[in-house]
Amino acid sequence: MSGPTIHCVQKADAQLGETPLWDAARGVLWWIDIERPTLWRLDPASGETSGLEQPGTYLGSLALTRSGRHLVARDLSLVLLDPETGVTKPFAETQGETMPDTRLNDGRVDAQGRLWIGTMDNGLKDGRGSLYRVDPDGMMEALFDDVIVANGIAFDPGGRHMYFTDTRRHITYRLALDASGKRVEGREVFADYSATGDRPDGACVDADGCLWQAFFGGGKVVRYAPDGRIDREIALPVTNPTCLCFGGPDLRTLFVTSATKFLTPDQLAAEPLAGSLLAIDGVGQGAPECLFDA
Repeated sequence: MSGPTIHCVQKADAQLGETPLWDAARGVLWWIDIERPTLWRLDPASGETSGLEQPGTYLGSLALTRSGRHLVARDLSLVLLDPETGVTKPFAETQGETMPDTRLNDGRVDAQGRLWIGTMDNGLKDGRGSLYRVDPDGMMEALFDDVIVANGIAFDPGGRHMYFTDTRRHITYRLALDASGKRVEGREVFADYSATGDRPDGACVDADGCLWQAFFGGGKVVRYAPDGRIDREIALPVTNPTCLCFGGPDLRTLFVTSATKFLTPDQLAAEPLAGSLLAIDGVGQGAPECLFDA
Protein backbone atom coordinates (compact mmCIF):
# COMPACT_ATOMS: atom_id res chain seq x y z
CA MET A 1 0.00 0.00 0.00
CA SER A 2 1.47 3.37 -0.96
CA GLY A 3 1.98 5.98 1.72
CA PRO A 4 -0.83 8.43 2.48
CA THR A 5 -0.75 12.12 1.60
CA ILE A 6 -1.37 14.43 4.58
CA HIS A 7 -2.11 18.11 4.10
CA CYS A 8 -3.78 21.02 5.90
CA VAL A 9 -7.12 22.05 4.41
CA GLN A 10 -8.03 24.71 6.98
CA LYS A 11 -5.41 26.50 9.02
CA ALA A 12 -6.85 27.26 12.43
CA ASP A 13 -5.87 27.43 16.09
CA ALA A 14 -8.86 25.60 17.54
CA GLN A 15 -8.70 25.14 21.28
CA LEU A 16 -10.51 21.81 20.93
CA GLY A 17 -11.47 21.00 17.34
CA GLU A 18 -13.93 18.11 17.05
CA THR A 19 -16.75 16.33 15.21
CA PRO A 20 -15.91 16.65 11.51
CA LEU A 21 -18.92 15.59 9.41
CA TRP A 22 -19.26 15.43 5.63
CA ASP A 23 -22.51 17.03 4.41
CA ALA A 24 -23.15 15.27 1.09
CA ALA A 25 -26.21 17.41 0.28
CA ARG A 26 -24.21 20.64 0.45
CA GLY A 27 -20.82 19.23 -0.54
CA VAL A 28 -19.14 20.78 2.50
CA LEU A 29 -17.43 19.67 5.69
CA TRP A 30 -18.62 20.89 9.10
CA TRP A 31 -16.60 20.79 12.31
CA ILE A 32 -16.60 22.53 15.67
CA ASP A 33 -14.34 24.15 18.23
CA ILE A 34 -15.76 22.96 21.55
CA GLU A 35 -14.12 25.42 23.93
CA ARG A 36 -14.26 28.51 21.70
CA PRO A 37 -17.81 27.57 20.68
CA THR A 38 -17.81 27.87 16.91
CA LEU A 39 -19.39 25.92 14.06
CA TRP A 40 -16.93 25.82 11.13
CA ARG A 41 -17.73 25.15 7.49
CA LEU A 42 -15.25 24.19 4.77
CA ASP A 43 -15.97 23.96 1.04
CA PRO A 44 -13.10 21.75 -0.16
CA ALA A 45 -13.77 22.57 -3.81
CA SER A 46 -13.24 26.31 -3.36
CA GLY A 47 -11.27 26.34 -0.12
CA GLU A 48 -13.79 28.81 1.31
CA THR A 49 -14.29 28.67 5.08
CA SER A 50 -16.67 30.39 7.49
CA GLY A 51 -17.35 30.25 11.22
CA LEU A 52 -20.57 30.72 13.18
CA GLU A 53 -19.97 31.51 16.85
CA GLN A 54 -22.33 29.83 19.32
CA PRO A 55 -23.56 30.85 22.78
CA GLY A 56 -22.79 28.86 25.90
CA THR A 57 -19.57 27.58 27.42
CA TYR A 58 -19.16 24.42 25.32
CA LEU A 59 -20.29 23.30 21.86
CA GLY A 60 -19.98 19.60 22.61
CA SER A 61 -20.89 17.94 19.32
CA LEU A 62 -22.79 18.17 16.05
CA ALA A 63 -25.17 15.94 14.07
CA LEU A 64 -26.66 16.39 10.60
CA THR A 65 -30.43 16.06 10.13
CA ARG A 66 -32.81 15.14 7.30
CA SER A 67 -34.22 18.69 7.28
CA GLY A 68 -30.81 20.23 6.62
CA ARG A 69 -30.56 21.73 10.09
CA HIS A 70 -27.90 20.71 12.60
CA LEU A 71 -28.54 19.15 15.99
CA VAL A 72 -25.91 20.74 18.21
CA ALA A 73 -24.98 20.08 21.83
CA ARG A 74 -24.64 23.25 23.88
CA ASP A 75 -23.48 22.49 27.42
CA LEU A 76 -26.24 20.06 28.56
CA SER A 77 -28.86 20.98 25.93
CA LEU A 78 -29.58 19.87 22.37
CA VAL A 79 -30.64 22.58 19.92
CA LEU A 80 -31.74 22.49 16.27
CA LEU A 81 -29.71 25.05 14.34
CA ASP A 82 -30.24 26.35 10.81
CA PRO A 83 -26.61 26.80 9.68
CA GLU A 84 -27.59 29.23 6.93
CA THR A 85 -29.55 31.69 9.09
CA GLY A 86 -28.30 30.93 12.61
CA VAL A 87 -31.90 30.47 13.82
CA THR A 88 -32.21 27.91 16.62
CA LYS A 89 -34.96 25.89 18.27
CA PRO A 90 -34.63 24.05 21.60
CA PHE A 91 -34.90 20.30 21.13
CA ALA A 92 -34.02 18.35 24.28
CA GLU A 93 -32.39 18.57 27.69
CA THR A 94 -30.50 15.82 29.46
CA GLN A 95 -33.00 14.18 31.81
CA GLY A 96 -31.98 13.57 35.38
CA GLU A 97 -28.45 14.89 34.87
CA THR A 98 -27.66 15.66 38.51
CA MET A 99 -23.88 15.45 38.38
CA PRO A 100 -22.17 18.85 38.72
CA ASP A 101 -19.62 20.15 36.23
CA THR A 102 -20.63 17.92 33.31
CA ARG A 103 -21.44 18.59 29.66
CA LEU A 104 -22.50 16.83 26.50
CA ASN A 105 -19.63 15.53 24.38
CA ASP A 106 -19.25 13.10 21.48
CA GLY A 107 -22.29 11.78 19.59
CA ARG A 108 -23.29 9.99 16.41
CA VAL A 109 -26.50 9.17 14.54
CA ASP A 110 -27.44 5.55 13.83
CA ALA A 111 -29.09 4.14 10.69
CA GLN A 112 -32.56 4.57 12.25
CA GLY A 113 -32.07 8.31 12.63
CA ARG A 114 -31.45 8.31 16.40
CA LEU A 115 -28.62 10.17 18.13
CA TRP A 116 -26.34 8.44 20.62
CA ILE A 117 -24.45 10.95 22.75
CA GLY A 118 -22.51 10.97 25.99
CA THR A 119 -21.74 13.37 28.81
CA MET A 120 -18.40 13.85 30.53
CA ASP A 121 -16.74 15.17 33.66
CA ASN A 122 -15.20 18.56 32.91
CA GLY A 123 -12.52 17.78 35.49
CA LEU A 124 -11.52 14.67 33.47
CA LYS A 125 -11.29 12.52 36.62
CA ASP A 126 -14.60 11.14 37.85
CA GLY A 127 -17.32 8.91 36.40
CA ARG A 128 -19.94 11.67 36.28
CA GLY A 129 -21.00 11.06 32.67
CA SER A 130 -23.58 8.86 30.97
CA LEU A 131 -24.46 7.49 27.54
CA TYR A 132 -27.81 8.60 26.12
CA ARG A 133 -29.98 7.62 23.17
CA VAL A 134 -31.97 10.54 21.73
CA ASP A 135 -35.06 9.69 19.70
CA PRO A 136 -36.54 11.92 16.96
CA ASP A 137 -39.42 12.88 19.28
CA GLY A 138 -36.92 14.44 21.70
CA MET A 139 -36.95 11.68 24.30
CA MET A 140 -33.54 11.08 25.89
CA GLU A 141 -32.89 7.78 27.64
CA ALA A 142 -29.83 7.24 29.82
CA LEU A 143 -28.40 3.79 29.00
CA PHE A 144 -25.51 3.57 31.45
CA ASP A 145 -23.44 5.86 33.62
CA ASP A 146 -20.02 5.91 35.37
CA VAL A 147 -18.39 7.49 32.32
CA ILE A 148 -15.48 9.91 32.67
CA VAL A 149 -15.20 11.20 29.08
CA ALA A 150 -17.68 9.83 26.50
CA ASN A 151 -16.05 9.59 23.09
CA GLY A 152 -15.47 7.57 19.92
CA ILE A 153 -19.10 6.68 19.15
CA ALA A 154 -19.40 4.79 15.84
CA PHE A 155 -21.50 1.96 14.42
CA ASP A 156 -20.48 -1.15 12.52
CA PRO A 157 -22.01 -1.57 9.03
CA GLY A 158 -24.64 -4.01 10.27
CA GLY A 159 -25.85 -1.66 12.98
CA ARG A 160 -25.90 -4.33 15.67
CA HIS A 161 -22.76 -3.11 17.41
CA MET A 162 -21.57 0.29 18.53
CA TYR A 163 -18.09 1.41 19.47
CA PHE A 164 -17.81 3.60 22.56
CA THR A 165 -14.68 5.05 24.15
CA ASP A 166 -14.09 6.38 27.64
CA THR A 167 -10.98 8.43 26.87
CA ARG A 168 -9.88 8.95 30.45
CA ARG A 169 -10.30 5.28 31.25
CA HIS A 170 -8.21 4.66 28.12
CA ILE A 171 -10.60 1.98 26.86
CA THR A 172 -12.66 1.49 23.70
CA TYR A 173 -15.65 -0.85 24.08
CA ARG A 174 -17.72 -2.76 21.57
CA LEU A 175 -21.37 -2.64 22.62
CA ALA A 176 -23.94 -5.20 21.48
CA LEU A 177 -27.35 -3.68 20.77
CA ASP A 178 -30.68 -5.47 21.16
CA ALA A 179 -32.90 -6.42 18.21
CA SER A 180 -34.58 -2.99 18.25
CA GLY A 181 -31.21 -1.26 18.13
CA LYS A 182 -32.35 0.94 21.02
CA ARG A 183 -30.61 -0.57 24.03
CA VAL A 184 -27.26 -1.99 25.02
CA GLU A 185 -27.37 -5.68 25.93
CA GLY A 186 -23.66 -6.43 26.11
CA ARG A 187 -20.30 -4.70 26.44
CA GLU A 188 -16.80 -6.03 25.75
CA VAL A 189 -13.39 -4.39 25.73
CA PHE A 190 -12.25 -3.76 22.16
CA ALA A 191 -8.96 -1.95 22.90
CA ASP A 192 -7.42 -1.32 26.32
CA TYR A 193 -4.71 1.32 26.87
CA SER A 194 -5.09 1.61 30.65
CA ALA A 195 -1.54 0.30 31.15
CA THR A 196 0.07 2.89 28.85
CA GLY A 197 -2.27 5.84 29.43
CA ASP A 198 -2.86 6.39 25.70
CA ARG A 199 -6.00 8.46 25.04
CA PRO A 200 -8.23 7.13 22.25
CA ASP A 201 -10.56 9.91 21.13
CA GLY A 202 -13.03 10.38 18.23
CA ALA A 203 -13.70 7.59 15.75
CA CYS A 204 -15.45 6.57 12.55
CA VAL A 205 -16.01 3.34 10.61
CA ASP A 206 -14.97 2.91 6.98
CA ALA A 207 -16.66 1.03 4.13
CA ASP A 208 -14.75 -2.13 5.05
CA GLY A 209 -16.10 -2.09 8.60
CA CYS A 210 -12.76 -1.04 10.10
CA LEU A 211 -12.64 1.43 12.99
CA TRP A 212 -10.49 4.55 12.61
CA GLN A 213 -9.57 6.37 15.82
CA ALA A 214 -7.62 9.51 16.70
CA PHE A 215 -5.25 9.47 19.69
CA PHE A 216 -5.21 12.70 21.68
CA GLY A 217 -1.67 13.35 22.85
CA GLY A 218 -0.48 10.52 20.64
CA GLY A 219 -0.01 12.34 17.34
CA LYS A 220 -1.56 9.57 15.26
CA VAL A 221 -4.66 7.93 13.86
CA VAL A 222 -5.11 4.17 13.96
CA ARG A 223 -7.21 1.72 11.99
CA TYR A 224 -8.53 -1.44 13.66
CA ALA A 225 -9.80 -4.47 11.81
CA PRO A 226 -13.20 -5.70 13.07
CA ASP A 227 -11.42 -8.33 15.20
CA GLY A 228 -9.49 -5.64 17.09
CA ARG A 229 -6.15 -5.95 15.31
CA ILE A 230 -4.40 -2.69 14.51
CA ASP A 231 -3.65 -2.90 10.79
CA ARG A 232 -2.55 0.70 10.18
CA GLU A 233 -1.06 3.66 12.06
CA ILE A 234 -0.51 7.09 10.52
CA ALA A 235 1.68 9.66 12.26
CA LEU A 236 0.45 13.25 12.06
CA PRO A 237 2.18 16.64 12.33
CA VAL A 238 0.09 17.50 15.42
CA THR A 239 0.21 16.08 18.94
CA ASN A 240 -3.52 16.29 19.59
CA PRO A 241 -5.69 14.85 16.81
CA THR A 242 -9.24 14.64 18.15
CA CYS A 243 -11.73 13.17 15.68
CA LEU A 244 -12.04 12.08 12.07
CA CYS A 245 -14.46 11.32 9.26
CA PHE A 246 -14.41 10.37 5.59
CA GLY A 247 -15.61 13.00 3.15
CA GLY A 248 -15.34 14.46 -0.29
CA PRO A 249 -17.57 13.54 -3.26
CA ASP A 250 -16.30 9.95 -3.26
CA LEU A 251 -15.78 9.69 0.55
CA ARG A 252 -12.09 8.96 0.00
CA THR A 253 -10.59 11.79 2.04
CA LEU A 254 -10.06 11.25 5.76
CA PHE A 255 -10.53 14.59 7.54
CA VAL A 256 -8.95 14.99 11.00
CA THR A 257 -9.60 17.75 13.55
CA SER A 258 -7.00 18.73 16.14
CA ALA A 259 -6.52 20.82 19.28
CA THR A 260 -4.11 23.28 20.86
CA LYS A 261 -5.44 22.40 24.34
CA PHE A 262 -2.74 21.36 26.86
CA LEU A 263 0.14 22.26 24.52
CA THR A 264 2.98 24.32 25.98
CA PRO A 265 4.22 27.50 24.27
CA ASP A 266 7.24 25.56 22.99
CA GLN A 267 5.00 22.83 21.55
CA LEU A 268 2.78 25.41 19.89
CA ALA A 269 5.80 27.04 18.31
CA ALA A 270 6.97 23.67 17.02
CA GLU A 271 3.51 22.67 15.72
CA PRO A 272 2.19 25.38 13.38
CA LEU A 273 -0.71 23.13 12.34
CA ALA A 274 -1.96 22.43 15.87
CA GLY A 275 -5.69 23.19 16.00
CA SER A 276 -6.05 22.96 12.22
CA LEU A 277 -8.16 20.69 10.02
CA LEU A 278 -6.06 18.07 8.22
CA ALA A 279 -6.88 15.75 5.32
CA ILE A 280 -5.38 12.35 4.50
CA ASP A 281 -5.72 10.85 1.03
CA GLY A 282 -5.09 7.29 -0.08
CA VAL A 283 -6.28 5.37 3.00
CA GLY A 284 -9.63 3.95 1.90
CA GLN A 285 -13.25 4.96 1.60
CA GLY A 286 -15.90 5.86 4.11
CA ALA A 287 -19.65 5.39 4.33
CA PRO A 288 -22.29 8.16 4.15
CA GLU A 289 -23.09 9.84 7.44
CA CYS A 290 -26.47 8.92 8.91
CA LEU A 291 -28.96 11.76 9.40
CA PHE A 292 -31.01 12.49 12.50
CA ASP A 293 -34.72 12.20 11.71
CA ALA A 294 -35.75 15.81 12.37
